[in-house]
Amino acid sequence: MRDTSTRPEGLSAYIAVTAAYWAFMLTDGALRMLVLLHFHTLGFSPVQLAYLFVLYEIAGMVTNLTAGWIAARFGLTSTLYAGLGIQVLALLALTQLDPGWAIGASVAFVMLVQGASGVAKDLAKMSSKSAVKILAPKEGDGLFRWVAILTGSKNAVKGLGFLLGAALLATFGFTPAILGMAAVLFVILVAVLIAMPAGLPKGRKGARFSEVFSKSANVNWLSLARVFLFGARDVWFVVGIPIYFYAVLSDGSEAGNRAAFFLIGTFMALWIILYGAVQAGAPRLLRAGTRDEAQLFGAARGWAWVLAAVPATLTAAAWAAPGPETWLTLTLVAGLLVFGGVFAINSALHSYLILAFTRAERVTMDVGFYYMANAGGRLAGTVLSGLTYQAGGLTLMLATATVMVAASALAAGRLTGETKEVEAT
Repeated sequence: MRDTSTRPEGLSAYIAVTAAYWAFMLTDGALRMLVLLHFHTLGFSPVQLAYLFVLYEIAGMVTNLTAGWIAARFGLTSTLYAGLGIQVLALLALTQLDPGWAIGASVAFVMLVQGASGVAKDLAKMSSKSAVKILAPKEGDGLFRWVAILTGSKNAVKGLGFLLGAALLATFGFTPAILGMAAVLFVILVAVLIAMPAGLPKGRKGARFSEVFSKSANVNWLSLARVFLFGARDVWFVVGIPIYFYAVLSDGSEAGNRAAFFLIGTFMALWIILYGAVQAGAPRLLRAGTRDEAQLFGAARGWAWVLAAVPATLTAAAWAAPGPETWLTLTLVAGLLVFGGVFAINSALHSYLILAFTRAERVTMDVGFYYMANAGGRLAGTVLSGLTYQAGGLTLMLATATVMVAASALAAGRLTGETKEVEAT
């Protein structure tokens, strides 16, 4: 395969895939914030709020397991288009929610719609990440740079989506905000369908579903590390921290709610944007061009242990505070921003290593398996976010995050340098 620097159509395909992924993640971030804040104001408990996102993550696990084979069989563009289309339909379905329904019916309906959105998200993600392996330059740290740029910029855009979702909810209300996002994403889908250049593989008829399960120990250990890494983030990110901040910031009035929405959305957006910026700059921060794979394995272990120290410190602070003190809130803001920066370096290392471990001809299946593990971690974190916050507040929630990061570090410690049989060709 020739270098994309000499294949303009390959670079054009990378740009088109990235733009489509950006549009999708903007709506994905906005939708999560809209759903979380809207249903919290309707009186949903932390556990009920967590339930709203459970099927989203379960659907992500199933989708990633199958989407890698589908893309290998029918081509990467097919899964990308399907992801965008399903997200448009999910947004339109959510506008049919009736405020007069019982809480149980509302939870079930939103869970189903979020499940469809989870399918859409992981179809788009798997397509975009796999495209990098196919299209990135093969010299030096080209692969690390391209995947870091795609992933980092995606997270920055998703952060803007969190802010957008909170702003749309406060300004226009739930249903008009959802309709507006569906219309914009539909326009993006039509544009991508018309203008997608050449450069991505069309699929191969001989691809078997059994190939999804990797025989590489490194792929499997890295996937396990990913489970615990993203579980550690979502255990506080999905429900606990937004609800804690809402309790601190809102006085229960309409004006107080509106102000709280903007402030929570702003924090979540800044966190994701910081995460994306550090992730995009990870190759420079880690001097990836001067390090061999063994050194990057060591970096994956070391940075995981550094990350574990952050929630451990925040756990101690939460345990020492008698209640929602101002100093505790400020400590949480600062500590979670630090967590975001260190987490981004860990995530960037994982995203590079999975592509380094796999072969070009099975990239969609290894990436699909890896992101199935990612969704599994998010599922565990989502459930634990509601359960731990409701059962033990900030202290139990942050202590759980600490344990999960430590487990990720232990799994990363099993990576080895025996990667010759799975290197890119």
